[in-house]
Amino acid sequence: MSGMNAVLVFPGQGSQRIGMLDDIPELEALDRLLDAAEALTGRDLRRLQREGTPAEIADTRVAQPLLYLADWAWGRVLLDVGVSPVAVAGHSLGELAALAVAGVYSVEAGLELVCERALLMAEAVAERPGSMAAVLGLEGQTVAEVLENASGVWVANDNAPGQIVISGLRDSVASAGNALLSAGARRVIPLDVAGAFHSPLMQQAADRFSRLLDVTEFHEARVPVVQNARPEPATDASEIRSALADQIASPVRWTETMHALARYEPVTLVEAGPGSVLRGLAKRVDGISSVSVEDTDVQALVEEVLR
Repeated sequence: MSGMNAVLVFPGQGSQRIGMLDDIPELEALDRLLDAAEALTGRDLRRLQREGTPAEIADTRVAQPLLYLADWAWGRVLLDVGVSPVAVAGHSLGELAALAVAGVYSVEAGLELVCERALLMAEAVAERPGSMAAVLGLEGQTVAEVLENASGVWVANDNAPGQIVISGLRDSVASAGNALLSAGARRVIPLDVAGAFHSPLMQQAADRFSRLLDVTEFHEARVPVVQNARPEPATDASEIRSALADQIASPVRWTETMHALARYEPVTLVEAGPGSVLRGLAKRVDGISSVSVEDTDVQALVEEVLR
């Protein structure tokens, strides 16, 4: 991977899958961190990631710590084999792994934040259930204009040109979906989630999470981080803390994140975590090539260097 401007990006909830920790090259710290995650969550995360049902690992209290560890571990492996990223970013939950890899806080502190974040979000869902839907074929501005006339529904993720996610109260999301189809959306696909993530319905969880961040030790980032709520490269600890506090109840501005990362041209996006969702989104943005750690050639390179 030498001779390129690499940016590491870390996927978020939805990318979890059975066995997602099993393909990671041997990393001594991972076993210890899994012990800590099981103690923090009270759940048998090792068994769930190997034998759980899709529904069991989709539970936000299971998916978030497992994904955080998978993302962080792949990030560490890439750093260990000599990848020197010019920037990092993460999609939703993935941002917490990006910050750990950038040295903003320790991996252990990040794990505690993730487990508490998952619990707060699960509690918010129980108090104020909601839903989300992916809108295909419309640009973000058009979606936002349609939603101006709606209540209880908001843009949650601007993932890529032509792929927007809306979030809110169930009936409001359904009504907005019909309005968006009338406005020219190619498809509106309900997402298999229990809550209205990245919307004002998560504000109580965001407020509680912010108080946790206030007592967590943050450091200057060793490499610029492009965050969901403020998609410009940042290294200042207080700026990063503030943007992370806003993230739970704010939209994931991923299209803007990709444009910010594209300024490091020529740039290769390396998806450090399960799946290739972020690689797929990057293909819609000019000036970015992309690979995934789960691609055969990347895995072969990593294994050869570690041998």
